[in-house]
Parts: sequence; structure tokens; C-alpha cells
Amino acid sequence: MRVPARLFPLPATAAASVLLAGCFSSTGSGDADAEGKRIRIAMMQPPRSGLSPLSDDAFKLSRWSTAETLVKLDRRGDARPALATEWEQSGKTWTFTIRDGVTFHDGTKLTAEAVVNSLTRAATSSPKPRILDGVELTAKAEASDTVAVTTATEDPLVPQRLSSPQLSILAVKAYEGRTVDPVGAGTGPFELTDVNGTSSASLDRFEDYWGERAKAPGIDVRFVPDGTARAAALRSGEADIVEAVPVSQAAVLDQDLITEVPMPRTNTLYLNTEKGVFEDASMRAAAREAIDAEPIVKGVYEGRADVAEGLLGPALPWAAELREPVSRVKAGKPSGQTVTIGTFTDRAELPEVAAALQQQLQEAGFEVKLDVREYANIESDALAGGFDAFILSRATVLDSGDPAAYLYSDFASDGSFNISQLADASVDKALKKAGERPAGDSRRTAAVAAEAAVLATDAAVPMLHERVIQGDAAGVVGAAHDPRERELVTADTYVK
Repeated sequence: MRVPARLFPLPATAAASVLLAGCFSSTGSGDADAEGKRIRIAMMQPPRSGLSPLSDDAFKLSRWSTAETLVKLDRRGDARPALATEWEQSGKTWTFTIRDGVTFHDGTKLTAEAVVNSLTRAATSSPKPRILDGVELTAKAEASDTVAVTTATEDPLVPQRLSSPQLSILAVKAYEGRTVDPVGAGTGPFELTDVNGTSSASLDRFEDYWGERAKAPGIDVRFVPDGTARAAALRSGEADIVEAVPVSQAAVLDQDLITEVPMPRTNTLYLNTEKGVFEDASMRAAAREAIDAEPIVKGVYEGRADVAEGLLGPALPWAAELREPVSRVKAGKPSGQTVTIGTFTDRAELPEVAAALQQQLQEAGFEVKLDVREYANIESDALAGGFDAFILSRATVLDSGDPAAYLYSDFASDGSFNISQLADASVDKALKKAGERPAGDSRRTAAVAAEAAVLATDAAVPMLHERVIQGDAAGVVGAAHDPRERELVTADTYVK
């Protein structure tokens, strides 16, 4: 049953209407056909780097099925063929056989040389894609259809690493400028034809796709950071698929139009261990003890989340089975020390989480200031250690299907996303051990041990595990509901 319009606050509804007025007019070349209409998507975050696959924008390219990788992951996180049909390991080298008959959107053919070009650009970029943190990787064409990927040490997860959207394979033309340009350079069932800054993007069905022909003639994307506006687009029929519906909006939407999926995403408070109040481990412990996640889950998330027991949540049920109690430093007594917590507006719940934490920490004796901005304007300060604490909604198996990569990126001394500025020998040792284990039970056990080493430092306080809430209009068929946020529209997706 739809909620009557009178129950929506007029200012929010009016603002959303202004934001969305005319924003989904079709810009692509395809019109509605017998198989379906163009798919209109409201995305949460605008591109951060012109849709370069070497950034987090890669996941947009993957979700639109325009850029593809050598390997893809199944639901269990195991590697399966994509642009590579098979692979084998010999010591430090993995050899991949490249799929025959694949054409890039610019009409050039997929070759071993093109694969090497893409992988080399990623491996030598600065900063590296997260999936290559701590990994020295080189690629070489062994034959026209064979690529050898060699790492400095034996790496059991090379196939999983190569499934990361940040290691997508693009045509040579994509790399000719100073930045990587994915327009017309992918291999997927949809060709990216136009990007309008941080406002919109258009894709058309690629008729020469090597796999199943896309059922939809194209995709029209609008970037709508405002969560109320995204929900309004679904409610008004201006969007067919809406990603990341805010919890505050989910309850007032037709429940038949939303899907809620537990996901490997943890809402965590990162504490700066290098300088400031939280350089003192006893103050980090005091902050941890002051935080009560349950009222945040019930209030801010309206029960659509799970209280965290660790960094790895219910989307990885084996973590709870392996987890053991963690020994921590005794909490000190705050005496009015002032701390600044940063977070961002792109995820609508985070400012509310920050306000709740501000109250809890102040009740414990801290003085708390908040700094809330759009993510694009705050990330660099967070990575540089510009805050005493930072609230982040973080995917824990986004890149490889394996949490060891996330743990290394966020908590290793040389991790590229080390917001806590953590440099702890015991943590580094545990992370190294986890990274060396072969895929399977041994690696999972080592990953949970690494999690325990991180938690023992109180460099990060996991609060809750989120669930993805996606909106699909009544006419949408075959939209993907992917906990890892790699798929959204596939070749099978269309609008009646």
C-alpha cells in the first residue's frame, strides 16, 4: 500500500521535485523497443575522478555493465571466468587465457597486449588501486591470447584481485590522455557514450557484445546525492532504479518497490592513533566504551541494520563462528578533552550517526565538534589524519571478495586508506599472515585473527553493519541486488 502524499513533509517533497525536474529526459540514441525501455537510474555519489577505473568510480562502470574484468566472483567469492576463460598458477606467476571474439566499444579487438596495457597502467598508477595494496604486480603477453601475471611473492588471490572493477580492461585509446577515459572503451553489454561532469551519464546497448545481447536499449544515469530526492524519483516514477535509498525514506515508500539485502558494509568510527587525544590508547578505549550502537540502529537506521560484533559482519557468517574475545587496554577518564569528528553527507544516515555519537561521547566527558561535508570535499583531509575521529561506511569485501585486502588497506602501516594512521607491528604481522594464506578455511581464520589484532588497538570502533536498500520501479525486470555493489544493471535487466 502506498503512503498518502499528505504524510510527506512538504519542504522535502518540494525540494526533491526541484532537484529532479526533467532530470531523466533520455539523452541516448536508443528508444523504447519491444524488449523494454531505456533504464533510468538515480545514483548516489557523483564521479570523483571523471569515471576513471583507477578510482572508486570503477564500481559505477561495473554496475552499469560497461567495463569488465578478466575474472568475476560468484556469490561465495570464488573466481569464475569473464574476459579470461581459464588460468593456472606456477609459483609467482599466474597464466590467463584471454577470451576469443571480444570487441571493445571502439571496434578494436581484445588482445593480450590490450590486457597487459590496462593491468600495467593500474599497477604503476599513484595511488594504486586498493586491491593492489602491498602487491607488486607485472603483466606480460606470452602469446596473442595468453597473459602472464607475476607478483613479487606467491599470491594465492591473484584471480580474485583481478576481479576488482579497478582492474577493468579498457581499449588502448582510454589511456592516451593524462587521465583514463572510459567513454567508448569498455567491453560490456552497454557502451558508455556520454558523461556530463558530475550530473549525468548515458549508455547505449552494444550490439557487438561477446555475450548475451542486452535486453534494454540503453541506460540514462543521473547523480543525485540528496537521498530524499532519490526516493522521490522512485515514488514519482521519474527513475526506474534507485540505489542507496536512505533508511529515513524506505519506510514511506511502497514496500513492494524496495529490496533490503544484508551487505558486507560496516559503519565504523576510525580514531586517529598518530596525534591528538586518541594517540593515547586509554582515550581510545574510553571512546569505545562510551559508544552504544543499539540506539543508533533503532533510531537512525530504524532497525534496518545490525549491531556490530566486529569489523566483519553477518554478510560473512563464518567470521562470527571464528571470532574470540579480544583483550583491550583499560579505559581512561576523559576530562573535557576536545575532539573533532568528521563524516560526510553522501550517505544520508552518517550526519545523524555523528550527532548521536557527539551526544554519547560528551556524556562520557569529551567535548565534541563535528565537521560534515560532501565526501569529495573531505576524503583528502581524512586520509591525511586531519580529524581526531572519522565516521565511515566501509565495504569490507568490495574489491576481491576477501576481507584481507580491506583490512590491509585500512589498517596496515602502509595501507592506502589508513584513516586511523595506525602503525602497529602486531597488526602488520597479522595482516601479513592473512595475506599469505591460501583461499579457504586457513585464510578465513587468519583474517579473523587480523581483525582481532586491529580491534585490540581500538584504532577502529565498529558500530553497525548496514543493509543495502535498493528501489526498483514496478516495471523493472532483472535488476541486480548485489551485496558487493558490483552489479546493478545487467544484460538481463529491462523496463516493461
